[in-house]
Amino acid sequence: MATAGPISTDRLSGAALARLLALALPVALLGGALLSQYVGGLHPCEMCYWQRWPHGVAIVVAALAFLFAADSRNARLLVALAAIAIAISGAIGVFHAGVELKYWEGLTRCSTGGALTLDELMKVPLVRCDQVQFSFLGVSMAGWNAILSLGGAGAIVYLLRRHA
Repeated sequence: MATAGPISTDRLSGAALARLLALALPVALLGGALLSQYVGGLHPCEMCYWQRWPHGVAIVVAALAFLFAADSRNARLLVALAAIAIAISGAIGVFHAGVELKYWEGLTRCSTGGALTLDELMKVPLVRCDQVQFSFLGVSMAGWNAILSLGGAGAIVYLLRRHA
């Protein structure tokens, strides 16, 4: 039974939860990556940047889904596309974590960013894709991105299919 006023006890549909997760997850993951870079001082490697782009796409696509009713065909399609983008970031995270663990060789050796002159280039840190800069519970940031992105994409698909 719903209550009057701003607080409602109505439950969100699977599609509404999927839409919310499809927006919140990439915002949180991309926000965490940017905070670790600009506040925490961690410098991303090239593969770190690769993982960010699909999250940016997912944010835009999931935000567009809010233009439609959660259970509409258009919203479900946009949420599914956001889930695919999130899963792509997770797959890149798996690859990057494998490079960090020396399971396979990466496609790049190192990266720098922001340098325009030779003097600036010499001051910018060289960041290798095969070295972990930070880990939590023994899992690197790339590993956490893989776990959370692939798990989240699976949850979004599950919620979309629930009561479809």
